Amino acid sequence: MSSTTTRPPAGGDPAADAPTPEDAGAGRAGIAPWVFFPALGIILTFVILTLVFQEQATAVFDAVQGGIVGGIGWYYVLLIAAFIGFSIWVGAGRFGSIKLGKDDDEPEFRLPVWFAMLFATGMGIGLVFWGVAEPLNHFASPRPSVSGSPESLAQQAITQSYIHWGIHAWAIYVVAGLGIAYSVHRKGRPVSIRWALEPLLGDRVKGGLGHTIDVIAVIGTVIGVATSLGLGVSQIGAGFEFLGWFTDTTTLQVTLVCIITAIATVSVVTGLAKGIKILSNANMVLAGVVLVAVLLAGPTLFLLRDFVQSLGLYLQNVLQLTFDVSAYQGQAGQAWQAAWTTYYWGWWMSWAPFVGVFIARISKGRTVREFVAGVLLVPTVVTFLWFSVLGGSALYAEVFGGGGYVGADGSVETTTTLFTLLSGIPGGVIWAVAGIILITLFFVTSSDSGSLVVDMLTSGGDPNPPVWSRVMWALLEGAVAIALLSAGAGTLTALQTAAIITALPFSFVLIGIMLALAKAFKGEIEERRRLMRAVERRELAQEASERVFGQLEEYPLDAHTANGNGAHAANGRRDGGVKVLRRRRREATK
Repeated sequence: MSSTTTRPPAGGDPAADAPTPEDAGAGRAGIAPWVFFPALGIILTFVILTLVFQEQATAVFDAVQGGIVGGIGWYYVLLIAAFIGFSIWVGAGRFGSIKLGKDDDEPEFRLPVWFAMLFATGMGIGLVFWGVAEPLNHFASPRPSVSGSPESLAQQAITQSYIHWGIHAWAIYVVAGLGIAYSVHRKGRPVSIRWALEPLLGDRVKGGLGHTIDVIAVIGTVIGVATSLGLGVSQIGAGFEFLGWFTDTTTLQVTLVCIITAIATVSVVTGLAKGIKILSNANMVLAGVVLVAVLLAGPTLFLLRDFVQSLGLYLQNVLQLTFDVSAYQGQAGQAWQAAWTTYYWGWWMSWAPFVGVFIARISKGRTVREFVAGVLLVPTVVTFLWFSVLGGSALYAEVFGGGGYVGADGSVETTTTLFTLLSGIPGGVIWAVAGIILITLFFVTSSDSGSLVVDMLTSGGDPNPPVWSRVMWALLEGAVAIALLSAGAGTLTALQTAAIITALPFSFVLIGIMLALAKAFKGEIEERRRLMRAVERRELAQEASERVFGQLEEYPLDAHTANGNGAHAANGRRDGGVKVLRRRRREATK
């Protein structure tokens, strides 16, 4: 009797008729026209209108941003809390053992490489930009409800930075990345956001609704990367001027964008296994060297104590700060919220398509528990250490030293605080140059990763899209940044606002991904239990058969017992055993 079980495709092996990039509209040229051309057209139209009608566009975007940030900030706060709860639920619960791939798949990248790639793409450049500046800003201009001595304000500044850059931000990436990784690696779908919603929307993801989702993701990614390029070269230019090498002009910034775009183009053409992987590793190594240098050159014992103490204060206040919307602080509270917390939540969500697709692409073979722990916890701890060392060093100088970071009017030079810190340690010029190199590498990583993601989305989810379109998107991101830098700072502000605005429609996509994952995970667990019950029934039937036949062998019908009553008794026992066997078989197969 055979006891083999055929495992259905739902358990992790892609079905024979699994969707392909062609199901998302990809044609012979390797692109999905209903995603590629609408996204390209909207981006170009936005840039042209912003350049031609700069003042009007800035006014419109400021008004729209005020409506979003000021009017529905409470919605963003609730949504972020939901993302955190969902991430913990799927990671720590019964769904944690589900593998993002076939059951026998192994991770494509080693753990250290995986950490480096997701971290460098997720927020590496932001940490370099804000690692010193944000704690100083919170120290100089704390939220309206916070007051006290300089020491208590410094402690609050680190804790507030933890809130903006910790698990709240990474929970957004968990939701987006997990939904995409499950659909791509477990279900065999193309690398596209639309397929993460398939358990909820069914075949509708193949039509106009799916196209719309991917178009929104493409626009948000291109605008987000272009904005980062523009803001990043502003900091690099400020670093050159700080060192006395060049004057920070628009020409210098445009030149820097061209250089970064050229490096990113080469990297994205070589692909994940070479260019992006090498740059990500280089990022983490150099960032680690800078971190250790600042730690050893500064008040080392204080920084380590501050890290531990700030971690405890964060855990003590994380629930309250998660839901704090400054409701009783009036207009001042609403303005602070718009400038910081709500702005960050919208910014992270606008980057969720880009980061989500990328970390999903590199997470094949991980379990759900490994994915959640790796994406949610490890980068958070590293982020906290970064803020405690770099931001803590600057705060120590302000509270216990000679200051030099906060102006007499309470202002903070955000673009130069990093270089002020690095130039103050032994070998200062060398470390300031290392800071410029670190910023450049992180920007290159963001640009090439963003180009690869956009290319996958506009090619219908092909994980290895055409080289020509990789080059085109990399160059387009640089061109958008150059155009807006040339037009002035107002258009960069408008572009940054546009990235925040894209977070509003994409927030509904993220909600849909949570619901789709809950439905898919529940179905998979139920299927797994059904299969286990079927196996148990078969094993029970086999065991019953073996026992009954064993009993029959104890009472053989031989020639000696074939005569008289002995034969009738043996036949009775044999017939009874057969009846028992048949009954047990029926029970086991119910």
